[in-house]
Amino acid sequence: MTFSDRRVCATLIAGPTASGKSALAMALAGKVGGLVVNADSMQVYADLHVLSARPSATDEAMVPHRLYGFVPATEEFSVGRYLDAVRPLIEAARAGGPPLVLVGGTGLYFRALTEGLVPTPPIPDAVRALWRERAASGHDLHGELSRRDPARAAMLNPADVPRLLRAIEVHAATGRSYSDWLDEKPGEPLLRPGEYTGVFLDPARETLHAAIDARFEMMMTAGALDEVARLVAMVPPLSRNLGVMKAHGVPHLAAHLAGEISREEAILRGQSDTRRYARRQVIFARKYLAGPAWRWYASADQAAAVLLGLA
Repeated sequence: MTFSDRRVCATLIAGPTASGKSALAMALAGKVGGLVVNADSMQVYADLHVLSARPSATDEAMVPHRLYGFVPATEEFSVGRYLDAVRPLIEAARAGGPPLVLVGGTGLYFRALTEGLVPTPPIPDAVRALWRERAASGHDLHGELSRRDPARAAMLNPADVPRLLRAIEVHAATGRSYSDWLDEKPGEPLLRPGEYTGVFLDPARETLHAAIDARFEMMMTAGALDEVARLVAMVPPLSRNLGVMKAHGVPHLAAHLAGEISREEAILRGQSDTRRYARRQVIFARKYLAGPAWRWYASADQAAAVLLGLA
């Protein structure tokens, strides 16, 4: 199905970081007169332009973009808030407005869009307090979750304290893993079957890793260190557990600014974290973004040849 079939109001373009998603989304939206809509949890932050690889002002002038840079660094963003923000755009496209090209690297956003937001149980105060205390004392949360829910642990960054805690607390409170709750898929999707088509970019690992490393170097040239300096200088200080402070590269560049590691070490660690994150993105996609509505491509060029009619 394509946009010529008006039942389709959205194309979803997913893939690991640095796989060429944004350029593909712009090309497709430009061809069909559509809107590029963010589906990346870091690109929502107004104070994280460079390190989240947000579209440039030139990009946004060429093709309309939505849901980029609208959340202050001081706020935590969630899947639920994302669904609330994107719902009016989907309703407008469904009613005959411009089609949407939703693009980003946050697989959970795509899953929530197409399967609904999975409700999980309330956590008793005693359970929450226990695990918050253990987190504050330096408990290995990623190791803890690996024992309780290996599948969920494999998808999360070891530094992603809020999501690690949430998954641990769900298991501690219910005796069932967060993955089990996800697999039940009881939510109501915003995009119904037949209303969307999915694209996942899956470049060869060597190609992707080279692109990740090169892009991080480009970010440094474009002012990534200054961007982090502004974040750490905010008053009152931002909590290290806030989403914006866990963006790839931010913790290590902050450590460099504090005199704890060298600039070169900060870059190497940022690149390494991003490569590991890309692996988790593909692992998630193989399980949740691989149904009949999704087509996988080995490169953005290959996808463009099909989607833009160049094949």
